[in-house]
Parts: sequence; structure tokens; C-alpha cells
Amino acid sequence: MGRPFGVPVYVAPSWFLVAALITWVFGGQLERVLPDLGGARYLVSLFFAVAFYASVLVHELAHTVAALRFKLPVRRIRLQFFGGVSEIEKEAETPGREFVLAFVGPLLSLVLAGVFYAAAQAVEPDTVPGVLLAGLMISNLIVAAFNLLPGLPLDGGRMLRAVVWKITGKPMKGTIAAAWVGRALAVSVLIGLPLLTQSGALGTDAADNVGMDTVLDALLAAILAAIIWTGAGNSLRMARLREHLPELRARALTRRAVPVETHTPLSEALRRANAAGARALVVVDTDGQPLSLVREAAIAGVPEHRRPWVAVSGLAQDLTDGMRVSAELSGEELLDALRAAPATEYLVVEETGEIYGVLSAADVERAFVKAMARPS
Repeated sequence: MGRPFGVPVYVAPSWFLVAALITWVFGGQLERVLPDLGGARYLVSLFFAVAFYASVLVHELAHTVAALRFKLPVRRIRLQFFGGVSEIEKEAETPGREFVLAFVGPLLSLVLAGVFYAAAQAVEPDTVPGVLLAGLMISNLIVAAFNLLPGLPLDGGRMLRAVVWKITGKPMKGTIAAAWVGRALAVSVLIGLPLLTQSGALGTDAADNVGMDTVLDALLAAILAAIIWTGAGNSLRMARLREHLPELRARALTRRAVPVETHTPLSEALRRANAAGARALVVVDTDGQPLSLVREAAIAGVPEHRRPWVAVSGLAQDLTDGMRVSAELSGEELLDALRAAPATEYLVVEETGEIYGVLSAADVERAFVKAMARPS
């Protein structure tokens, strides 16, 4: 939809579903408040749905601007069912920054609620502008209050995480605490929201909350609870991932390699590798400069009796710039390098340009799975 501050904004298909739902529900309320509108009330309701999500976008832009201010890359903003999300690719370096990063979103929603309240004072309440401004004020208050609940994946959960992180000095402890509070919130929403609506505590008439209304309340509570519960679990998994990422080091995962010239038979190349205790082959020119990597899968596909007659060059993949990685890479930097140039094998070089070995993407994957399987 655009690139404010250089960050792309996307609207998920689920947004159209929630926009239709908001249009239908708000249109029904307009029928009671402004009965003279007739069918035009649904156009007004659609405008409200778009304006509400514009407010959500402002909320997410607050997170984005704060992230960019702290030099944290933001992949995109995504508007979807039940709000939006700013996909920030790296974690804040300090608990203070994490707290600010989380708090600015609800703060902007509160500011918007105040702006809409002030604007509503200047118009008649029983008019289209008055109803729209009042609705936007209330909806932004709800967005702010909901996001301030102290459980992941909500902004309040990230604020709680920052506080526990600051107290304990360990970000993982903060994530665990905020995630479990988030799961408790999910259960509370699942049970409590239908009870509140039926009791009239949310301003509804309990006598009217039967039949379809009761089913809709329960469905809404189930969806919200599922989103919070799943988000809390994902936050825990991402925290464990970041905790174990430093264990992925290119130097430790690299296979020893032997250099072979272009026309070397595969059987001879494998003999040299076995003699040297190496598990990879690098094709070099007469000056010893690397040209390509012999693919492990290609070697396995050649029957043993044909290997003396097959040159290694026929099984090799030419090197590109993205297939050369530094032996010093580790963690997120290593994964970013591999994602930037997808391949099965990579040439690992020292800072001097000297060949260190060959890194297999399969080895990185196995090490990652093994690291994630260990307890935190």
C-alpha cells in the first residue's frame, strides 16, 4: 500500500473480512442512532472501518519509527485480522529500548483518542461526523487498553518483558514471564469475555445476549484467545532461537576441503580427500584460485564404477560472490548470508582470502535443529 519511512505496508486478505464485519456491526448501530441514513449507513460504516485501520497503521508506524531510531531493521508492516504488526528483524539491545519500542504504539493510540475526542467536541453528537469521531475515539482507547495488557505478544507483554529483563539481567527470563502471563490472559479472555458481555458489564443488555449474539461472543473470545496464546508461544520459540543462534559458527561447521583441478577424475579427487581426512572438494585453476564447488548430491549420484571416467568439473557449481562466506560469521550474520544467496554448499574463506573449507547448508540446518532441541 506504500512505503512510509521506507518500510513497505501490506494489507492481508483477512483485512477484507474484518472490514466487512466492522461495516455490518457498525451499520447496525448507526441504524439505531441515525435512522434517517437508510442504506447510506453502510457507506459510513465502511469509512469507519478504513479510518479505524488507518489508526492502527499509525500505531504500527510508531513502533517502526522507534525501531528505525534504534537502528533496528523493519521488514514490513502488515495490517490483518485484529490489528497489525510491525515485523522488526532484530531485538532491542537494552531493556530500556525494548520498553520504549513497545510503549510508543499504545501511546500513539491514546494520543489519537484524545485528538478524536477534541474534534468531537466541535460537532453535534447526533450527526455523522459526531458518531464517527466518537467511534474512532472509543476504538483507539480499546486498542490502547488491549495492547497494554501485560502479556506477550501484546505491547504490554513486551513492556513486562523489559521490566523483568532489567531486574534479572536476562532477556530470556523476561520472555518466559511475559509469555506465561500472555497464556493466562488468553484463558481469561476465552472464559471472561462471554461472561462479561452476557452480564452486561460491557454496556450491553443481558436480556438481548442470547442465541446468535452468544455464539458470536464466544467465537470472538475464542479467536482472540487463540491469537494471544499462539503469539505467546511464538515469542517463546523466537527467544529460544535467538538464544541458540550464537552456537551456529561458520568456522565450527565447515568441512575440511581439498583443492582439485578441473579435469581431475572424481575417483582420484575422492582418494585425495580420504587421504587428507577431508569431506569436500573445491575445483581450482592452475594458480590455485577457487572456481567451483563439487556438490555432495552430485557425487552420490555417480555410480562407483563410473567415477574414474567422470571429471569433477562436471559435478561442480560455479562460485558466485554470495557463495563465498567468511569463516568469522556466526549467528544471525551467518544465516543472513546464507539466505541472501541460497545454495547447497558455500566456500568458506579466511579474511586473507585463503580457502578454509566448504560449508554445507544441510550441516547448518542439522546444527540449528540440534541447538533448538537443547533446553534453554
